[in-house]
Amino acid sequence: MAYNLLKGKRGIITGALDANSIAWKIAQKAHQEGATFVLTNAPIAMRMGEINKLAEETGSTIIPADATSIEDLTNLYTQAQEVLGGKIDFVLHSIGMSVNIRKNIPYDELNYDYFAKGIDVSAMSFHKMLAVAKKLDAINEGGSVVGLTYMAAQRTYPFYTDMADIKAMLESIARSFGYYYGLDKKVRVNTVSQSPTKTTAGTGVKGFGDLYSFAEAISPLGNADAESCADYCITLFSDLTRMVTMQNLFHDGGYSSTGVSVEVMQKLDAANNI
Repeated sequence: MAYNLLKGKRGIITGALDANSIAWKIAQKAHQEGATFVLTNAPIAMRMGEINKLAEETGSTIIPADATSIEDLTNLYTQAQEVLGGKIDFVLHSIGMSVNIRKNIPYDELNYDYFAKGIDVSAMSFHKMLAVAKKLDAINEGGSVVGLTYMAAQRTYPFYTDMADIKAMLESIARSFGYYYGLDKKVRVNTVSQSPTKTTAGTGVKGFGDLYSFAEAISPLGNADAESCADYCITLFSDLTRMVTMQNLFHDGGYSSTGVSVEVMQKLDAANNI
């Protein structure tokens, strides 16, 4: 069911790689809720994905952009306003990459060149997207910017290695830039900390299957899927959350507030009694 929460709003959505991407689901929901938007991703990611299908489904224009490039981001915001016919109302940052994880390099042996690359792509790009938008005055007063994150920014997950530090930086940028953008233009900046989700990127993390099952057993509501995350992000883009900013918002079925569950205790008890 659609509620026209984004009727008349214009946006930029990054990171929609394929139908399993959270960004893909957000684009579909935004379209259903009446928004118009452009889709963007790095040229190399676009060659690997299926973004043309999403663009056709949602009637969207694709504007390639490397989120680490100020020049590309300037072009993105400039073209987006031309295509959409005015300033932007919402932006989704759904960008993450760790070469160290891809190469199975443990945290205490990190390759620092790879680490720096991960920071630039996954966190500093968030600052750049905000800084370019502010400089160009590209986002309407009261607009909303959302970045996707994960709870490893607060707790230790050994297999998440340098991405944990990178996500912590992402969340800090949301707080810091949210302060300045809020003062200047009333633009909201938040991050959403999502459950383990069966996306292309998520399932590529070592131990994902076990983590997914563990989080499912801990969370009183179970793991939040990509579609429910999309629903939540739509509310953050809407005027219903116009006073919410500088927050890291957990969307995880209660996992982040649960120490241990009865289900996990029962499983441990059964295992100990074998």
